[in-house]
Amino acid sequence: MSRRYKFKNPQGVYFITFATVEWVDVFIRKEYREIVIDSLKHCQENKGLEIFAWCLMTNHIHLIAKASQKQTLPDILRDFKGFTAKQILKAIKENPRKTRKSSMLEQFEKAGLKTSNVKKYQFWQHDNHPIELWSNHIIDQKLNYIHQNPVKANLTAHAEDYPFSSAIDYAGGIGELSVTLIAKNDF
Repeated sequence: MSRRYKFKNPQGVYFITFATVEWVDVFIRKEYREIVIDSLKHCQENKGLEIFAWCLMTNHIHLIAKASQKQTLPDILRDFKGFTAKQILKAIKENPRKTRKSSMLEQFEKAGLKTSNVKKYQFWQHDNHPIELWSNHIIDQKLNYIHQNPVKANLTAHAEDYPFSSAIDYAGGIGELSVTLIAKNDF
C-alpha cells in the first residue's frame, strides 16, 4: 500500500473511504444499513470515534473522523469493519429472500479465497484510504464530496434529503448519527 494512505498523525482528522469487495451493492437493504449505523454509534459511544461527516452509499462509506485517546483510528476502523462484516454476512445468510443472497455470498467467498488471513468470506476491501485534513480548503472539498455523493449517484436531488448522511446536520437538521460540525476556525 502506498505511504500516501497511512494514518500518520494519531490526533489527526481524516477523510476515510472504504468499500465492500467488488463494490457489491449491499446497503440497499435497510437491515444491512442499520448494522452499519448502529455500529458507528457504538464506536462513538464506546471507542472514542468522533464523526464530523459521513455518508453511507450502496456499497461504500465516507467518513471525516478522528479518534479520542481511548483507541487509535486504525484500531477503531479494524474493529468496526470486523464486527460489521460478521453481522452483515450473518444477516445475508439468514435472509429468507433469495433474490441476491447467493450471488453476494459467492462474491464475498471468491474475494476471501484471494486473501490468506480470511477464513471464508471477505466483506470489506482492506484499505481505508485515509487522507489527513489539514486546511479549510481541503475540509470544504471533502465535506462537499461526501455530501454531494448521493446527488451525483442520482439517489436524491438535494444532499440534505439523503437520510444516510450528515448533510442534514450541516443544513441545520438532525441526522441518524451524532456529528460534530466542523467550524472554519478548527483548522
